[in-house]
Amino acid sequence: MYNFEKIIDRTKTNAMKLEGYKSYIFDADDSLELPFKDDEFIHMWVADMEFAVAPEILSAINQRLGREILGYTANYDDSLYKALRRWCKDRYNWDIKQEELVTSDGVIPALERLISYVVKPEEKVVFNTPGYGQFAMCAERAEREYLTTDLIYNGDGTYDFDFEDLDKKLAREDVSMFILCNPHNPTGRIWTIDEMEKIAKLVKKHQVFLISDEIHCDIRRKSAPKHIPMAKVMGDYAKMATCMAASKTFNLAGLQQSAIFIRDKEIREEWKSKYMGFLNPLSLEATIAAYNQGGKWLEEMSDYLDENFKFMENFFKENLKDAIVTKSQTTYLGWVDLSKYFEKDEDVELFFAKVGGILLEADKSFVGHANRMIRLNLACPRSYLKKGLERIADALLNKHDEKFTDKR
Repeated sequence: MYNFEKIIDRTKTNAMKLEGYKSYIFDADDSLELPFKDDEFIHMWVADMEFAVAPEILSAINQRLGREILGYTANYDDSLYKALRRWCKDRYNWDIKQEELVTSDGVIPALERLISYVVKPEEKVVFNTPGYGQFAMCAERAEREYLTTDLIYNGDGTYDFDFEDLDKKLAREDVSMFILCNPHNPTGRIWTIDEMEKIAKLVKKHQVFLISDEIHCDIRRKSAPKHIPMAKVMGDYAKMATCMAASKTFNLAGLQQSAIFIRDKEIREEWKSKYMGFLNPLSLEATIAAYNQGGKWLEEMSDYLDENFKFMENFFKENLKDAIVTKSQTTYLGWVDLSKYFEKDEDVELFFAKVGGILLEADKSFVGHANRMIRLNLACPRSYLKKGLERIADALLNKHDEKFTDKR
């Protein structure tokens, strides 16, 4: 029913993926010279999709536009709550509470606010590495320090939780928050119930505030276990918040709306007193439509995505045998260890941009414990994915006969 093979022209739309890569990936301005034009790159970096938004969602947006006025809007009725309640109950057997729901202009701004509300200036935040780079950036923008706890890398693409190290970090008197990426970005790991119960036990033991970032929860491989909301595991723990959004699931990142469930009444009241909660009227309608009508699109997109992951895994197996591909259980992001192809101090991102004409995220984008690892966005037509992978292979096999030392 839905066409995921369609190549969509995103030029002249102010798309971050096409026009914001120099500042985001390379921390540079337009003076950075690269041998490829903007439209010549294969873009496999920032986490939005190259798939058309579901027609059911576009129809809801158009219906709202038909009302002709786009005035100040907020979450006044219970339409959003009902859509979320049905979605969470049907998929995760999770009964959300309406009084805990607040809205935000994205998960990243929500993280910044929660850090600033919970963590005192002399206290610190803890999260896992490799980790989503914005966890560190949110702490920095909130003027708070952070500590990291490395996942255990087994050398074969698999990762495990280091509970002993987490216990040590949370035991510190200057630590008051742990951010759990559930499921995990960038490895695509779904935490088991046993792992989550151990995390919950440590959080309770040290009485830290827990943020469970569950923005990637809706997309998983068919063979993978189902997502478990941390709020279900910690049903009696008040010092926590869960972050969700339709943005990753339905390719609505630019509409910037997320749902934040804050159990802690005091923190929730502080949120409401400091954040007015205005919403983009089109974002609100799109989100409601996504949760009410987007299930079939998500199912078909997930099937297509599963085949993209198989295609990527087979490509590396056949063409780059020393690459170690992590078996992703969720997200649309591939995680690949290229340590056999690079030395520790090579700039992997710049190498692929300058030599291969492909934009991807690696190493420093994931805070730590990610040296010579790359993350690939697979939410794209297979023909586009094939071109990207072929460029990666060509760059490594034919254009990397000596250490890459070109810094800029």
